[in-house]
Amino acid sequence: MHYDAETKGLPHNPLKALVAPRPIGWISAMNRDGAVNLAPYSYFNAVAAGPDMVMFSSSGRKDAMTFAEEGGEFVCNLATYDLREAVNATSAPLPRGESEFAFAGLTPAPSRKVRPPRVAESPAALECKWLQTVPLTPLDGSDASHFLVIGQVVSIYIDDRFIRDGLVDTGAMRPLLRGGYFDYFTAESETRFELRRPVGGGG
Repeated sequence: MHYDAETKGLPHNPLKALVAPRPIGWISAMNRDGAVNLAPYSYFNAVAAGPDMVMFSSSGRKDAMTFAEEGGEFVCNLATYDLREAVNATSAPLPRGESEFAFAGLTPAPSRKVRPPRVAESPAALECKWLQTVPLTPLDGSDASHFLVIGQVVSIYIDDRFIRDGLVDTGAMRPLLRGGYFDYFTAESETRFELRRPVGGGG
């Protein structure tokens, strides 16, 4: 079949089921007054290395985005299978000012180089300085309803249990990944394999 964005043809948009599984950025951010927000974003990824940069995309001007802009910083906590219920709980539309950390039974831990706390229960966290927010303007030129938030990684926390021979054992942390609809996946060490890039040749 051919799914057209205008005529559709399926009961649900297949985009999220095809651009999947996606890593989840579990974003903690602090506004200028010291209020903290914690929320998961499945439109999240690394976008550059040297300097390291990450992004998350917000549908509407939600607290994680506005807090990151106000405070100039945010933290990407690793969402894992073991923390799946807490990750999901922090997506609840709580009243402004109510703590997602407390609501989900999580512990805020001090970051090294930024003000927003990391999730103490998470095995890894990327401390970021906010760089810019890019409005995602659609083809018809209407006002953007989605916004791309980009930050530069200035410090990385990793639980020592998951460092083996100087390398991070990603699969052992069992990262939580988002599929389409209500589907989630995990990465596991048992499914890991290596591929080396080709070298030499023209073109």
